[in-house]
Amino acid sequence: MPAKHHNAPLPQPIFHEPTFNEDVPVPSPTGFETAHPSDNATYQEVEKLLKKDVVAIPGSRAADDAMFSLEQAYGTNHGPLVIKKIQDSKKIIFHAFGDSGASEARKYRNELRVTDQVTIDCAQSNEANRPAFLFHLGDVVYNFGEPQFYYDQFYDAFRNYPAPIFAIPGNHDSFVVPGTSDDDKPLAVFQRNFCAEHPVITNEARSLHRTAMIQPGVYFTLDAPFVRIIGLFSNALEDPGVISNQSGKWDDVDDKQLKFLSAQLNRIKKDKFNGAVLLAVHHPPYSYSPPPKSGTGGNHSSSSVMLSEIDKICLQEGVYPHAILSAHAHNYQRYTRTIDFGGREIDVPFIVCGDGGHNVNALVRASKGHRAEEPHAGSRVDYLESPHAAIKAKELWIEKYDDTNYGYLRIHVDEKELAIGFHQVGVSTLAQSRYDMVTVNLADHKMVTN
Repeated sequence: MPAKHHNAPLPQPIFHEPTFNEDVPVPSPTGFETAHPSDNATYQEVEKLLKKDVVAIPGSRAADDAMFSLEQAYGTNHGPLVIKKIQDSKKIIFHAFGDSGASEARKYRNELRVTDQVTIDCAQSNEANRPAFLFHLGDVVYNFGEPQFYYDQFYDAFRNYPAPIFAIPGNHDSFVVPGTSDDDKPLAVFQRNFCAEHPVITNEARSLHRTAMIQPGVYFTLDAPFVRIIGLFSNALEDPGVISNQSGKWDDVDDKQLKFLSAQLNRIKKDKFNGAVLLAVHHPPYSYSPPPKSGTGGNHSSSSVMLSEIDKICLQEGVYPHAILSAHAHNYQRYTRTIDFGGREIDVPFIVCGDGGHNVNALVRASKGHRAEEPHAGSRVDYLESPHAAIKAKELWIEKYDDTNYGYLRIHVDEKELAIGFHQVGVSTLAQSRYDMVTVNLADHKMVTN
């Protein structure tokens, strides 16, 4: 069980401006500074709760239609300069991935390979192509978001990353083990480190200098040149993702995120925003499972009800994201969903990138005498659509996947296109390569052939 100790932030902001990394590069850690005992016994104790215990959604400091800007994240002095450089280069580049937290020492080197690689990417890119931030897709700290493990799994792992890190909580950042004190409840710790009112150094950061992020809540919209990212919190269950009360099914959850999503899409319409619109949520709307008698799916399944709720609001507001990003399943998956929307046919990439360092899981597993049959890249998987879907896909394809390597997304947005590349980070070396790329035309929501 988590240790009971006080981990409140220091009482006053240390800096008027945020700090993201150390002045001098710090060598990679050689191991955890805080012993991380196995949570297997705890898992067995709470196994049933992981399937039924949701948590209340903390409110945001911002109004439903308000946004948090990249300029704010960089601070009063540096923010305007950063934004000008992005605008002058006529594009923005950033990283995204989820499930980075290492729950045991043997996994830590895999997390460090990914975090070191995105840091190297920043260092080796010229100014016009340097990533401006990282958007973490949840499960920052395993196994249950304990405060004593934030240093190793977040602050030390990202010690040299030179830019803001935004995050939405995953299920491991929010599930409450019975008996956990209020100060140590995972969402309280997450908010302390990502939703602070000022750029303080929290106790979780110890001697390192990265200040807490000041995003307004566990759900929020990041506004940056050329792109808006709407982040939703999909709660604490192993599966499925939950973003609402679902007409009374989840008593502890309210519908504030549905109102928030509606307000954000409505603002995009009113603002006539013509940049890329991304939606980020930890649990994947689609996660592969094979047809009958072809084995079983991986460790996590699709969240169809959640997608139907998102679809309904998109229909109501007449705005659909250019792409939907998620994690949770510990591999890389890319789908193309073709739908009729607003009187035209559009292509929407659904991307799962949950191989940020915690683990890599097979896409399918053998079961009951049936061998695991992986799909061919470019296989049609319409059967993954829910029969109760608010929008019926004309076609659904799994375009590409990787269930062997760790990796991250490098996303490029300019005035005309959104390009999302998946970069592998090998399990045995730091070597990395771009494995996949999808490009979407912003004006007509159609995929561009590379």
